Amino acid sequence: MKKTNIRKLSMAAVLTALAVVGSLLTFPFLGAKCSPVQHFVNIVGGVYLGPWWSLGAGFCAAFIRNITGLGTPLAFPGSMIGAFLAGAMYHWVFKGKPLSVRLPSAYIGELFGTSVLGGMASYPIAYLIMKNEVATLFGFVFPFFVSSVVGTVIAAVVVTSLKRVKIIDSFFGECSKKESVHNA
Repeated sequence: MKKTNIRKLSMAAVLTALAVVGSLLTFPFLGAKCSPVQHFVNIVGGVYLGPWWSLGAGFCAAFIRNITGLGTPLAFPGSMIGAFLAGAMYHWVFKGKPLSVRLPSAYIGELFGTSVLGGMASYPIAYLIMKNEVATLFGFVFPFFVSSVVGTVIAAVVVTSLKRVKIIDSFFGECSKKESVHNA
């Protein structure tokens, strides 16, 4: 296994653990258990690991949260779609653009992926698996958005700072001048 993959696996494991432990910091909102730490983790994973690794970390966190009773099945679509879209926006859609474009695109990817797409994908889970007969197609969009905004604001501050000092970039050996926030 390449050194980069071992480092990505290590970081994905740490982010998964952070998301699981961070799920203890939740607040209920309109029938959803909102966990802002998961959204923070989704953005950090999306930016530093890419869409596929971030999606995997989101799945693992949701799975562990569910088997330990810290989450509901609704954790799967929100965390996985948001994590993937944050990584896809940062690494694929705006590849080659300055960080001043790429970082906000990751934040928007998390917000849209978790709240709109993840919220809508939660409807069949709520209705068919959780037997929630009052669930609606757009019923989880706003609660997921509230949770996602809190995590995204935290991530915006932390990731922008990490990019500025290049701590994680140097861990992956990706320090370059074009990645600098100052040049963006």
